[in-house]
Amino acid sequence: MTTLDLTGDVVELTRAICDIPSVSGEEKALADAVETALRSFGHLEVLRDGDAVVARTSLGRDTRVVIAGHLDTVPIKDNLPVVVDGDLMRGRGTCDMKAGVAVALHLAATLTEPRYDLTYVFYDHEEVAAKLNGLGRLVRNHPEWLAGDFAILGEPSDGTVEGGCQGTMRVTITVPGVAAHSARSWRGSNAIHSAGAVLDVLRAYVPRQPIVDGLQYHEGLNAVKIEGGIAGNVIPDLCTVYVNHRFAPDRSVADAEAHLREVFAGFELEVVDAAPGARPGLDRPAAKEFVELVGREPQAKLGWTDVSRFAVLGVPAVNFGPGDPLLAHTDNEFVPIPEIRQAHAVLRSWLS
Repeated sequence: MTTLDLTGDVVELTRAICDIPSVSGEEKALADAVETALRSFGHLEVLRDGDAVVARTSLGRDTRVVIAGHLDTVPIKDNLPVVVDGDLMRGRGTCDMKAGVAVALHLAATLTEPRYDLTYVFYDHEEVAAKLNGLGRLVRNHPEWLAGDFAILGEPSDGTVEGGCQGTMRVTITVPGVAAHSARSWRGSNAIHSAGAVLDVLRAYVPRQPIVDGLQYHEGLNAVKIEGGIAGNVIPDLCTVYVNHRFAPDRSVADAEAHLREVFAGFELEVVDAAPGARPGLDRPAAKEFVELVGREPQAKLGWTDVSRFAVLGVPAVNFGPGDPLLAHTDNEFVPIPEIRQAHAVLRSWLS
């Protein structure tokens, strides 16, 4: 088993954990190395569930901060071991998100007297189906392990605080018709034609751009797929429009569903799946100071991330980590080495 040095250089630590392959479902070797390394520090309580490892302090502080990151990567494509190219570290996992994990591991080992109690969460299966997600499993099995007042997910954000995340909902809208031979189309009712009314609603829809905890979100409502018809000479008796709704974190899943049922009143609507958003909680004193130390204007996360799982527990959360999120999952994945050091310096200063 690879031995990880958690107290040395954070860049070398990034290289070391990247070079332990951990494609989703194959995280055990890295989880074992992380657990073994963390257990050597007496100021940490270390817990494990599957291939998720949690380490936490218990110093009696008034505030607890949770710092989380996933151990897994998408499949390797001739991009391991990592290569250092000037100020860039190239290879699978460098950006998404082992640089952020390395920063958290180094802080866990070296911050023995932090100003807040800290919980570090390193989890599995983030890059695959949501039902397998290790953080979701911890929410179900051990929510007390994730308790806190504020959380940071170390996903790549170019070193900018991206607050919370938007919720997402997929629905189907089914429009009925009456089948007939296309040579005698007037004997039927064309469901695809009738679905035009659904598209009219979507074209006319004006999405909200609400400000939540000081950040401006931009909602969306879009058709992403349409199905109908069984043959080239049959008038379709059914048409289904698939719609994706991205909603700001000031709305719950129930609120979002109620809104869509109002927007599409008179149509048959079914919710296929949904996940709540997460408020950024930038009004919290700890969060305000963190944003000031980062020194950049915080942005709303216009997408969905695992910070949503903290929202379920009532813990406001932000995304903050080294690397450009647009490079995640690319063959040319890399992270700028100065961003690793900067993220480490900012978090260390704030937590000290």
